[in-house]
Amino acid sequence: MKRLAAIISLIALTFALAASVATARPQSESNIVQTAVATGQFKTLTKLLTRAGLVDALQQPGPYTVFAPTDAAFKKVPKKTLTSLLRHPAKLKAVLLYHVVSGKVMASDVVKLSSAKTLNGKSVRIRVSGMNVFVNSAKVTKPDVTASNGVIHVINRVLIPPAR
Repeated sequence: MKRLAAIISLIALTFALAASVATARPQSESNIVQTAVATGQFKTLTKLLTRAGLVDALQQPGPYTVFAPTDAAFKKVPKKTLTSLLRHPAKLKAVLLYHVVSGKVMASDVVKLSSAKTLNGKSVRIRVSGMNVFVNSAKVTKPDVTASNGVIHVINRVLIPPAR
């Protein structure tokens, strides 16, 4: 019964998100979740945000900075790890919040930082190498995707918080 309720909730959220994207708002008027859905490359991320109950939080005024792994990035995560996260909602939430920083940190600001504290309480390491920016070992592949309540920096790996 719980599984059926979860599936129905996910379907309802999918239709709600699709309807909000269908209104064809300019990107700057769309929030982080709407912007992520509109790009089409964050299906796994948005599914996991829904599962962890974080969609509403990322639709709040913020501002937030999200280091967003693409669907391709999630494919690099061992299946065993993803399965474990899905079975442990608190761990899933911790991993997802490790991708979010409070405030709107644009690329011009990110390159001046060596670390940033995430919403799960742990910091990510930031480094610049040549023309590339890395968050821990993830490369920023597209910076400054703006949204009404913050900014998304697309990354090529999922960030896993340190155990301690």
